[in-house]
Amino acid sequence: MQHYDVAIIGLGAMGSASLWHLAKAGARVVGIDRHAPPHNHGSTHGETRITRCAIGEGEALVPLALRSHQLWRQIEAETGADLLHQTGSLIIGTPDDQVERPGRTGFLNRSIAAAQHFGIAHEVLDAAEIGRRFGIFLPQDNELGYFEPGGGYLRVEACVAANLQLAQRAGAATLLDSTVRSITPDGAGVKIVTDTTTLHAAKVAVAAGAWAGALLGAPFSALLKPTRQVMHWFEIDPDHAEIWQRSPVFMWPHGAQEDGFFYGFPSIDGLTMKTADEFYGAAADPDAIDRQVTPEASAQMHRSHLAGRFVGLTARVARTATCIYTATPDSGFVIDWHPQLENVLAVSPCSGHGFKHSAAIGEAVAATLLGQQSPLDLSPFALDRLLD
Repeated sequence: MQHYDVAIIGLGAMGSASLWHLAKAGARVVGIDRHAPPHNHGSTHGETRITRCAIGEGEALVPLALRSHQLWRQIEAETGADLLHQTGSLIIGTPDDQVERPGRTGFLNRSIAAAQHFGIAHEVLDAAEIGRRFGIFLPQDNELGYFEPGGGYLRVEACVAANLQLAQRAGAATLLDSTVRSITPDGAGVKIVTDTTTLHAAKVAVAAGAWAGALLGAPFSALLKPTRQVMHWFEIDPDHAEIWQRSPVFMWPHGAQEDGFFYGFPSIDGLTMKTADEFYGAAADPDAIDRQVTPEASAQMHRSHLAGRFVGLTARVARTATCIYTATPDSGFVIDWHPQLENVLAVSPCSGHGFKHSAAIGEAVAATLLGQQSPLDLSPFALDRLLD
């Protein structure tokens, strides 16, 4: 049986970052994944994810975002990878919006307050200025914009690949295309049984996203809900291609319903714009996700969110993709030791807004697993808050 200081189960955003920081610190570490990351089976794929630093989902996340931006630039310097694009980020909404949306109630005002509290460069724009400044948005007269010039997007597959490149360069082992069947306390550590081998680690971090609940068991299995999410790439009018390529990323809560929220990106290819809404309904089996997206689903996306809000955007869909959110009841993260399985650390079900924080979470998780003081405060992500 092979023995390691730490095993990381799941090598997406959080897992690959943790693997790198552990290997860099000199730990004997192995990363395990049921597929070969970066892959399109979980939460970490689909070309891009939004990043910003004034976090309307909660100010406890702001230090994670700020540190992550530093780390992405470090990773770029060490690998030559193209990861962080600071195109600016724009939140459009009404200042009196208090519709209950998971993690995003009062999103515009909370983002502005976070920027003010942490001294993050930003502007608050009225509807007319939004239209003049960016040229593609058509907000209502009563809507405002929070613009953060340091926001933008991350190339997700490239981020995971860069993390793994650095981890392996620093001596990390990987066990890919290998499904973990069980994790059980064993003497001074944990025994991990996969479908190909059995190994032992002093400590284990489970960063398996949609599969984390089944691996961790109670109480996590009752708290973590995987849901199917859909991304759409709509064609843009060729006459507006240049202005769409200069666009900021954007988030747009609207209306009086929970599902009145969508987000999108500048055009990367000059032909299409990626956008998505968020589904908060029934849980999905991560091993049986329906990967087909019907034309009607894209048409509904256009009717519900896009129509009348943009210049130069068509209703034609070039392609679609699916991914998985794994959410907690309060849409926060969980980074905490398992209350029943000794030496097992649960690492961040992201609740749909975790990628931007993953670089810093990996650094903090590595310190925690090595018995060191975390460079950032992880106490807001404790499990106790979700237990009766």
